[in-house]
Amino acid sequence: MPNIHVTAQVDPGAKLGTDVEIGPFCVVGPDVELGDDVVLHAHVVVDGRTTVGAGCEIFPFASLGLAPQDIKYADEPSALTVGPNTLIREHVTVHRGTKSGHMETQVGANCFLMIGAHIAHDCQIGDNVTLVNGVTLGGHVSVGDGAIIGGLSAVHQFVRIGACSFVGGMSGVAADLIPYGMALGNRANLNGLNIVGLKRKGFHREQIHELRKAYRMLFATEGTLKERLEDVESMFSANPLAKEIIDFIKSDSDRSFCVPNNVATPSR
Repeated sequence: MPNIHVTAQVDPGAKLGTDVEIGPFCVVGPDVELGDDVVLHAHVVVDGRTTVGAGCEIFPFASLGLAPQDIKYADEPSALTVGPNTLIREHVTVHRGTKSGHMETQVGANCFLMIGAHIAHDCQIGDNVTLVNGVTLGGHVSVGDGAIIGGLSAVHQFVRIGACSFVGGMSGVAADLIPYGMALGNRANLNGLNIVGLKRKGFHREQIHELRKAYRMLFATEGTLKERLEDVESMFSANPLAKEIIDFIKSDSDRSFCVPNNVATPSR
């Protein structure tokens, strides 16, 4: 049976897994589903069509699944899904989707959302993502698996943050960041590869060395981005890391790319 504090307000329509703990003054809405072993500490609000995966822990004053900050929102039955074993610290806010997006905001498994982080409507967050204190993601942002976004950074709506990339603290990101890239500054520029992250994730030294060569070629000053991308694709397509960056750049996006300071921002 779930352990529900006497002061909590849990709607009878909510679905609660085994060994759920709901602390003092929490509010759980009628369309909420909490997986096994979910813990809500005091003063947590979970509402809307929100599903929280097994093993998640949510700290005081976090707010999940409330209506998005979008003036076009018309109370459509959108949703929020949070994957298992995600840790959500104090004052985090995550809003549900809209009909202009995916109708769903998604947060993956094993994520770490630190104090005061905000995930807006229709964001798509991968697994093992870390948002440090005060990170703000605009609507429709996508963040790839394993990415880390530093404290007090802001990401413009519709921007894509590639897998295993790193955004330095207090950065303003208004352009797509390639997988394994590292962006810093306001407005953020590409500042090389996230070498520390690549090593931590166990990629072989040879793969990283080859990726460095592909990166230097891709963001050289000679030729156009299209020409350099074709050269990189012909030379490094066997490297899965380089191939992921190639596919990322070739895919559709509404934004430009983060590039180094010495490279002109490429047009699409």
